[in-house]
Amino acid sequence: MTQQITSLLDDTSQGVSLDTFSGLTKGCPAPFWLFQGVCAAWGIDHSRAQLNLITVSENATFLLLLDGEPQGVVRVSQPGYVGGPEAVASEISWLNALHDIDGISLINPVPTIRGTFVTKINDLNGIGWTVISTKFVEGTVLEDLDNPAPYYETIGEWAAKFHEQSRTWTKPYGFTRFNWDLSNMVGPAPRWGRWENADLSDEERHLCETALWKAMDVVMKVPRTTETWGLIHADLRPSNVIRGDDGKLTIIDFDDAGYSWYLYDYASSLSFIEHEPYAPDLAKAWVKGYQSVAGAFTDEQLHIMSALSMIRRLQMLGWTTSHREDALPDGLAAQQAPGSVMCAKRYLDDPLWLLH
Repeated sequence: MTQQITSLLDDTSQGVSLDTFSGLTKGCPAPFWLFQGVCAAWGIDHSRAQLNLITVSENATFLLLLDGEPQGVVRVSQPGYVGGPEAVASEISWLNALHDIDGISLINPVPTIRGTFVTKINDLNGIGWTVISTKFVEGTVLEDLDNPAPYYETIGEWAAKFHEQSRTWTKPYGFTRFNWDLSNMVGPAPRWGRWENADLSDEERHLCETALWKAMDVVMKVPRTTETWGLIHADLRPSNVIRGDDGKLTIIDFDDAGYSWYLYDYASSLSFIEHEPYAPDLAKAWVKGYQSVAGAFTDEQLHIMSALSMIRRLQMLGWTTSHREDALPDGLAAQQAPGSVMCAKRYLDDPLWLLH
């Protein structure tokens, strides 16, 4: 019998988004209504548990400790974000299916005491927040390494395996995820904010706009077929890959998973760091890993993925205009505007500059 998305839910109602967690900083305890709701949903003894903030971006994520030891990560989505509880349940459905791929390590979602993976917890105003929990993964996020390039061949390889699975997977009834098309990335009302609102001079803004139109001219000509377009992770960047003490990698954070060009996974893997001196090493390692599974890229594909990378750079510049600076490592947010100008110059001179 085909699985239905509603089987992963225990409540499908939605509410209006609130900025409930804006006053919290890293390490702060969760509001009591959330702490109490998480303990109830997952059958946790209050006296053994702590729930402390990790970060706030599109979601608020919290570290769950039992008897002082990390046990899980709790993610709280804004009501209605990415399509509501059904979309989050769809994310978990794909994540669970990806676990069937040999040789890949992914986070493990933890079911509630009802056996569902997605629950709703009401705040003090009666607004429902969509909440999931995953097992804690011990290790270091690649973002904290001086140079994550040695691990990017594996990331490229795994991206290719994700894409192979996506092309053939039969989605459960009710499956729903959003699109990462050009309008959602850099359109008049993009999902994460307008890059044009960043702190740029008129000359810098014109330069970035010129690079953007050059890149969009490439991407707009790409047909959406089963080979080019499908369900992807869309955020395989260093902050979403954890290296264990044994060197094993684990991919986390599927909340951006949606439909887009498959090659957008290349672009997203370089998010925020295209301007860094080591970025070309990452790009080339990713390509090598991907090609080991999917075969050699054509010259046309290399230009498409490079164009998507330029678009992604400005998309994430827009992200910085609508998100907290502490959602990125120290100093990285401030580098986004000048770094984007540098990337635009390089792209206009040589669209494949990251691969050369």
